[in-house]
Amino acid sequence: MFKAGKIEIENAVLLAPMEDVTDISFRLICRELGADIVYTEFVNSEGLVRQSERTHKKLEIIEEERPVGIQIYGSGIESMVAAAKIAEEKQPDIIDINAGCWVKGVFGQGAGAGLLKDPVYLQRLVKEVVDNVSLPVTVKTRLGLDTNNIKILEVAKRLEDVGVQALTVHCRTRVMGHKGEADWSWIPKIKETVKIPVAVNGSIMSSEDVKRAFDESNADAVMIARGAIGNPWIFLEAKELLRDGYISTVVDEELKIKTCLRHLRLAIEVKGNRRAILEHRKFYAGYLRGLHNVSEIKKALMVPTEYDEVEDILLNYLDYLTQLKVAV
Repeated sequence: MFKAGKIEIENAVLLAPMEDVTDISFRLICRELGADIVYTEFVNSEGLVRQSERTHKKLEIIEEERPVGIQIYGSGIESMVAAAKIAEEKQPDIIDINAGCWVKGVFGQGAGAGLLKDPVYLQRLVKEVVDNVSLPVTVKTRLGLDTNNIKILEVAKRLEDVGVQALTVHCRTRVMGHKGEADWSWIPKIKETVKIPVAVNGSIMSSEDVKRAFDESNADAVMIARGAIGNPWIFLEAKELLRDGYISTVVDEELKIKTCLRHLRLAIEVKGNRRAILEHRKFYAGYLRGLHNVSEIKKALMVPTEYDEVEDILLNYLDYLTQLKVAV
């Protein structure tokens, strides 16, 4: 059972915070398709304190996406506490602290996975955040810096001791980044060490992976990151597989294309027409993967700057695919 504050969900399937991906539009799509909890893009604590408009926009949430968590990151205790208080004003259901980001720009500043260099300091930072907000605080982290410095059991206990209500573990080390297979075998060891809920993350690219992660790790929740990009139906399929033992939904060309267009319409509401259409281009490969003669369509979709143009290309393509099926 995944518990945090008033949230209690059995076999919870979560959408991970992802930079330039998990804005309101994508979070809504994933919630509609079965994600139990969604998270914002990770938010820079220093940017919040400096009143950066772009950073503050990442805090925006709406009622339809609840339960939703705001994830913050940084290395300074004072700025992280201030950022948590600012985030709390938006009334998310959870405040999550990033202690796992591996990228050089974040790690080099001592934030993200950089906090794993000093578990005692990480504990102090998290304690100050917990003590200064009323919302449940959770943490997302990694196994350690490298295979010679896996400190997740110590880190988990330290975090539990200062009031963290749940922990998500990306089961790779910092130096692995996204490479290699995540080692889910650490999850049972962590659960023996702490009583708080533990979610597993890493190497979860399909609904079958979700079920296998629950079965093999006995985690309280599974968090999906890259596996959801261009494939938000992973949540729907995972829920069916966990509940019924099989997947009943058929993700065909019509569902793919109409979900892609709905996602774009939601993005336009949030970001405006031009920015939404330009940024949506990164999703086409996922949404259209496996469809017949798709390479030319993907090229065509790199041109439009208006929604109607995108819609015409995709609906005409859908008509073409439908006629192919009829002909067969």
